[in-house]
Amino acid sequence: MSVLHIRGHIGLVTATLIFWAPALAFGQEQVRLVEALPPGAQYNVSCRVDVTGSLTLPLEKGQTTPKTLAVSGTSVIDYHERVLTLNPQQHVKTTIRMYRKLDFERKVGDQRQSTTLRPEVRRMVILRQNQVEVPFSPDGPMTWNELDLVRTDVFTPALVGLLPAQAVKLNDRWQAAAYSIQELTDLDKIEEGIVTCQLDQLTKVNGRRQARVSFKGAVRGVGEDGPTRHTLDGYLLFDAESNHISYVTVRGTQQLLDKDGKTVGKIEGTFVLTRRPEASKDLSDAVLRTLKLEPNEDNTQLLYDNPELGLRFLHPRRWRVAGVRGQQLGLDENSGSGLLLTLEPLKELPTAAQFLQESRTYLEQQKAKILRVDPVRQLQGGAKAVDQFALEVEIGGQKALMNYFVLRQAKGGATIAARVQPAQQNLILQDLEKIVKSMQIQ
Repeated sequence: MSVLHIRGHIGLVTATLIFWAPALAFGQEQVRLVEALPPGAQYNVSCRVDVTGSLTLPLEKGQTTPKTLAVSGTSVIDYHERVLTLNPQQHVKTTIRMYRKLDFERKVGDQRQSTTLRPEVRRMVILRQNQVEVPFSPDGPMTWNELDLVRTDVFTPALVGLLPAQAVKLNDRWQAAAYSIQELTDLDKIEEGIVTCQLDQLTKVNGRRQARVSFKGAVRGVGEDGPTRHTLDGYLLFDAESNHISYVTVRGTQQLLDKDGKTVGKIEGTFVLTRRPEASKDLSDAVLRTLKLEPNEDNTQLLYDNPELGLRFLHPRRWRVAGVRGQQLGLDENSGSGLLLTLEPLKELPTAAQFLQESRTYLEQQKAKILRVDPVRQLQGGAKAVDQFALEVEIGGQKALMNYFVLRQAKGGATIAARVQPAQQNLILQDLEKIVKSMQIQ
């Protein structure tokens, strides 16, 4: 993620180890810094970020002077992390974290936002896939906000590219690997620029051997905020007694660019990290044996919980909430299927037979040809009753399967109309049944 990422969580965490070659005495001309992050290694990480800046909004109709919004933000993170697996290149592929604190506050103009993790999902598996971190909790479903909060954090082992590939001596310089800078900046692609690292000091502090490695540079590319330029200036302190990075500090600047390369926003910030080797009982072998640490359809589900709408349900990550308008909610699926849910008071909720007739009449008014009718059936009984029916139709020469549901619960009801695309139709139908059965009207 970007050190100064304004959409998501703000953070920069480094979990790189160093190894002092035993054949060389400390302070000799050359040292070799080698990563060592075997499965089972555990660390305690704490960091804080503070940012300030401004954003320039696009000109609206009739405006001659663009409006500028002040931006500020703070994040505080504290967690234990344990390495789980490595990929074939021996880079860390998966870790598990136990968060004690993940608090994020920001203000854009007059709008304030605060985000944190619920206690139910503070233990999380982090998978790295093609420069993207994919988190899930083995303890329960995450919300989209929680997913985004953690997803934009740094996958700490990916910063090994800040270390030199060969032995170095004082004042030697090397270019940081692109994948590490992408991790620091959250850029999908670096179009130009480099970050240079340098071994500045080999010294002792309170009797402990340590090294200082600085890094500095600027890169430009494209990320979630669009075209952007990042400038980084910081250093790492390596504790050679315990072979770990004990302190990191960074000053950074992010410039948001328009299509012509003109700066339309600027965010500046500081970051401080402390880190030490430390095991956590929440990540012990005995505990991990009881957990599902591989992603599956159940532990990767997302929780949608909207107290204002009075609705709560689970859905696979291939579905996303498209929007809420009044008492209606739209949910879209990646391949083009989707549903529209309408909340109704019980006294106004139609029966499934009535909803079937209403749906047929509406489709016929839209010049749709009804090809097949799947009659009403009870999908679920009891306190969370669900009835379902389906219509296969042809509209404008295109066939479509329409799937309908009527929910009836103690605190209200809902009707759902879903359009199912031919691609992965059976999977989408299974998704719809699971989503609808999980719905709670509050």
